[in-house]
Amino acid sequence: MGSRSLIAAGLFATAWLASGSTDVLNPAALTAGSFTTPESGPHAFSVPVAMLDREQAEQFAKGREQFNEAWVVAPDPSGVWGLGPTFNEDRCAHCHENNGRAAAPGERQEAARGMLVRLSVPGQGPHGEPRPHPVYGDQLQNRGIPGRVPAEGQAIFNHVAREVAFADGEVVILRVPKIEFAALQFGELGAGTMISPRIAPAMVGLGLLESVPEQAILALAAEQEKSGVSGKPNYVWDQENSKTVLGRFGWKAGQPNLRQQTAAAFFGDIGATSHFFPEENCPGAQLQCLDVPSASKCGGQGGCTGNYRPEVVPSRLSNITLYLRALAVPARRNIDDPQVRHGEQLFSEANCSACHVPELKTDAKTAIPAAANLTIHPYTDLLLHDMGEGLADGRPEFQADGREWRTPPLWGIGLLGEVNGHGDLLHDGRARNVAEAILWHGGEAESSRERFRALPKSDREALVKFVNSI
Repeated sequence: MGSRSLIAAGLFATAWLASGSTDVLNPAALTAGSFTTPESGPHAFSVPVAMLDREQAEQFAKGREQFNEAWVVAPDPSGVWGLGPTFNEDRCAHCHENNGRAAAPGERQEAARGMLVRLSVPGQGPHGEPRPHPVYGDQLQNRGIPGRVPAEGQAIFNHVAREVAFADGEVVILRVPKIEFAALQFGELGAGTMISPRIAPAMVGLGLLESVPEQAILALAAEQEKSGVSGKPNYVWDQENSKTVLGRFGWKAGQPNLRQQTAAAFFGDIGATSHFFPEENCPGAQLQCLDVPSASKCGGQGGCTGNYRPEVVPSRLSNITLYLRALAVPARRNIDDPQVRHGEQLFSEANCSACHVPELKTDAKTAIPAAANLTIHPYTDLLLHDMGEGLADGRPEFQADGREWRTPPLWGIGLLGEVNGHGDLLHDGRARNVAEAILWHGGEAESSRERFRALPKSDREALVKFVNSI
């Protein structure tokens, strides 16, 4: 989709919202109010919201262009200077293809294209963040500048089968990911290293989740205490404002807002500095990494003078942040299907909605004014929950412990096949579909899992069909 096509899609969404189609008139189809799009094909996660003014639409188009732009090593003229010295991918879109979810690696495949491996050692940093590995940092970089800086190493994925039976005797084979490390350039990781594979999530609706008032999220946590569910907020470090605030983004809600999330992804995945992260991502032991001149100190004529300028300039960061805030959410499908309606009832009866909260409301003051006071249906509470030992990574992140994960939103989940050609779910993509994801739920969600496991096949299929309609 080019810029004109995207703006046209937004205009079509405006007309669609004003039309009298049956689905539009049914509030259940409007997943995100006026931030809903009717698109349900391969570009379902790439449509701008209908309510952007001309200036915002132009900024959205610029942000989209920059999201897809290649980064290179200075002074290569074919892309944006600032790649590396070590990195995972050379552009945002290689992790978030079509703004969707990355796929899990297959057998004996390395982590790439949206799968990365977090690293840390016991203890906390000065603001409560994980302590990075002293040699490899907080993320294994599987690529480096050819001929100048070696990649840190490779993470190779294997899977072990785990058999689970439903109450009616049907057997499902789950896959348990196992990681081997190869070609480590600076020695073994060490026995105390904490390892957490993370897959890139879909990007839709992020601006709306950023707009949910903090007090509403805290009220959900207080309400859950009465029902046997113990969701809790994560409090994380806000780099720009130098204070501890509520976390919202990332698998453990480790980032406070989209601007910092974007800057962190540039730094960790691409190796590009910003005012958030001004120094190159080179641990002290990696001398070749440290010896490469930073593009942040190189002028436009190829000279490296030492005068600092961020590789991710503020305008680029603002453009991409607006782009992420303004991606529309696909409308629900099949809302009048009796099987879907039955599945919705079963979803509630299994208490899935205690954490995957069906309805939230945005604040009265939002980054995009049209996002204010919207009723949305993301099916998340943005809180941390103990998901049991089966999903535990053993790696704390600020106030999240090694068994806790943020409830991921469910909107758009049924379109992953259309957008990305797979259905891999959970933080490391181990679940290949909704049913497998439910079967991995433990801890606070164990009772909901067991209710699902006890359902007859027709009811299980109805519940899954409902989730895929969201």
